[in-house]
Amino acid sequence: MHQTLENMKLHNFSLFLVLIIFKLSSTFGLTDSLIPAEAFLSAGHYHTTCPNAEGIISQTVAAWVKKDPTLAPSIIRLHFHDCAIRGCDASILLNHQGSERSAFNSKTLRGFQLIDEIKAQIEKRCPKIVSCADILTAAARDATILAGGPFWEVPFGRKDGKISLESEASLVPHGHENITGLLEFFKERGLDILDLVTLSGSHTIGRTTCYSFIDRLYNFNGTKKPDPLLSFSFLKLLRKRCKGVMDLVFLDVITPRTFDITYYTNLKRKAGLLSTDQSLFSDARTAPFVEAFATQPFLFTSQFAVSMVKLGNVQVLARPNEGEIRVNCNYVNK
Repeated sequence: MHQTLENMKLHNFSLFLVLIIFKLSSTFGLTDSLIPAEAFLSAGHYHTTCPNAEGIISQTVAAWVKKDPTLAPSIIRLHFHDCAIRGCDASILLNHQGSERSAFNSKTLRGFQLIDEIKAQIEKRCPKIVSCADILTAAARDATILAGGPFWEVPFGRKDGKISLESEASLVPHGHENITGLLEFFKERGLDILDLVTLSGSHTIGRTTCYSFIDRLYNFNGTKKPDPLLSFSFLKLLRKRCKGVMDLVFLDVITPRTFDITYYTNLKRKAGLLSTDQSLFSDARTAPFVEAFATQPFLFTSQFAVSMVKLGNVQVLARPNEGEIRVNCNYVNK
């Protein structure tokens, strides 16, 4: 009851701020386009229009992850792929020829059916109210919690985009970029160096294909030698595990199903799986953050919550007359 009152106060305060912004806009002749889109989001966005939305999302995610724990990291990854292209607008969920979802870079993405089930349940209770973008954002938070990660309040009010292009999916980092390229990619989306190191920590759970790092084992950067940043024992282990390029390997081979700081301690012992992972410890700009997270679990989990909120706010469609509320996450409305 106390939590509900607190949430209502927070929602009312958010509305109050938005009203002030609108008042200032009209007074000084400003337009909506000058207001940051995330200012239109609030934790209590669905409190009156669809109060059961968060409950439906968390219960459904929990039921699916209980059957298949590997879905937890998959949902977090799906959310990142969505936000990385055109912002968090559920464009990755659109299922048509030539969409992001049909790209080679998206072939190993999972969790689409889970989002479809959540959407179907919510549509029965609150038709045309809750966006697919909000569902995916909240599902990523709930998946993190189920894996042992932190809780954070998700601000809601995103709309769904209508455009999804296969050609743009290749822009998503896939493990071969250098740190400078990654920092530029993050900066373009309003994320900084701390967000890069923190969000990379989601690799504390989940798997990837050998295709993502096979060059590190035999022919790194065309040298016909393995990556010198790989420890010899880890190199031997990976060569044993990778019989084919589509074989799966845990991103954190020590505690693969636990959301913890082992990902960072692995980097210190040259056991980062992707070259982008290991580069975080070899680059002077990012190494201090790796050092800090490797010894302070609370610092990592608390910052992860902050960075995930920032990720969920990337280029959102939240202003009036932007985007739509899809009835089916796979297709734009007719």
